[in-house]
Amino acid sequence: MKVVLQRVSKASVSVGGKIISQIDQGLLILLGITPDDTHDDISWLCHKIAHLRIFNDDNQIMNKSLIDVQGNAIVVSQFTLMASTKKGHRPSYIQAAKPDLAIPLYQAFIQTFEEKINTKVGTGEFGADMKVELINDGPVTILIDSKRKE
Repeated sequence: MKVVLQRVSKASVSVGGKIISQIDQGLLILLGITPDDTHDDISWLCHKIAHLRIFNDDNQIMNKSLIDVQGNAIVVSQFTLMASTKKGHRPSYIQAAKPDLAIPLYQAFIQTFEEKINTKVGTGEFGADMKVELINDGPVTILIDSKRKE
């Protein structure tokens, strides 16, 4: 699994012109899933993200986690994170998991993350044409790959 974390002061996801998720301070999590991903990847990533100290303390130093600041999150499935641009000019998405595997892993990620941060998270709509709006706070954007453990 790969994630792009964006620390946000606001974020929302719309489908068909209707907002389906909206948060203030927290994280927008873009999640890419491969056919090789397992519940071990989910557990490792959810723990890492929930405890990652990327929010400012009183001295404006990134020293607090999402849990510490009681922030919110939106998780959006993003198969394009698995794009390979090695050949030509059209990205290949062959490394992205197909929906029959990706949907249950996406749902398991959401459930596990909710348990880690002890609050409900917003979501996108798997496979939909989504419009994601955000105000990246900092800006702070971090990439994490569960296979490389970084």
